[in-house]
Amino acid sequence: MRKTTPTALSSTQPACSRRKFLKLSGLSAVGMGSMMFLAGCGPAAQETDDTAGSSDATAAAASFGEDGVLRVGMEAAYAPYNWQVSEESEYTIPIENVSGAYADGYDVQVAKRIAEEFDLDPVAVKLDFAGLIDALNNGQIDIICAGMSVDPERAASADFSNSYIDDDIVLITTDGSAYANATTFADLAGATVLGQAATMYDDVIDQIPDVTHMTPAETVPLVVENLSNGACDIITYSMLSVPKLIEQYPTFVEIPMEEKFEGSVMPDNAAIVKGSDTEIMDRINAVIDGIDHDERQEMWNACMDRQPA
Repeated sequence: MRKTTPTALSSTQPACSRRKFLKLSGLSAVGMGSMMFLAGCGPAAQETDDTAGSSDATAAAASFGEDGVLRVGMEAAYAPYNWQVSEESEYTIPIENVSGAYADGYDVQVAKRIAEEFDLDPVAVKLDFAGLIDALNNGQIDIICAGMSVDPERAASADFSNSYIDDDIVLITTDGSAYANATTFADLAGATVLGQAATMYDDVIDQIPDVTHMTPAETVPLVVENLSNGACDIITYSMLSVPKLIEQYPTFVEIPMEEKFEGSVMPDNAAIVKGSDTEIMDRINAVIDGIDHDERQEMWNACMDRQPA
């Protein structure tokens, strides 16, 4: 499920929580509505459409990388997970449907390893996030690596891998704060807490009793600025991005919470066509499982350093 991830502090990420954790599904809203409507009426046409959809998915599953190319669906606009650049480098892959463009990001690094396992040449296919599962099932792409998390709705439409990185929401304050050594939500009573508008980073604050839930800031840099200038006591932040934040703001500290937010863990999973050969997913998972925790963090930090401002 998507979220807005803190990036370089000059960025202005869209105000959406890993797609509002998620209000956008892997299928477009119109597509979902149409399928629900058809399921309730028009039996003859419904059966024909279902059969065609099943055939498309079967054909897509059978064609995984069949031409020697692994087509990887992503937005190429969601740093540090994935973004578009104009110059090729050791970190990039070409964007097939955007002339002269390349994709970089954490998803890209994982996709490159998966492609290597299958001896395929990886290319990105730049698509709207909401249309990725449709594109997968109609054979436009072979795999999704796009900051997407498995959920029950998506799992009904695609097969998902093990997670290749897991983010969570943590609390940040300053080193001189009365809350710097808090371990439970009760310890935060009386604090002013700030998150980013229209994201999980704001939503989870309601799980903390007896705090002042401030009007959210529109961007991550504004959230950070408020803590830096003393306008709030605590901010919510991406666990994965804390090392880079503290590198830039040495007086910031992560609060050593033992009590955790509910429903805040955000995995990143690859997806292939539902019903694909189990050997394909087994090999994908073997690649993913071979990337240990330290290497994942190093890859993430490197992507944070390279991402566009």
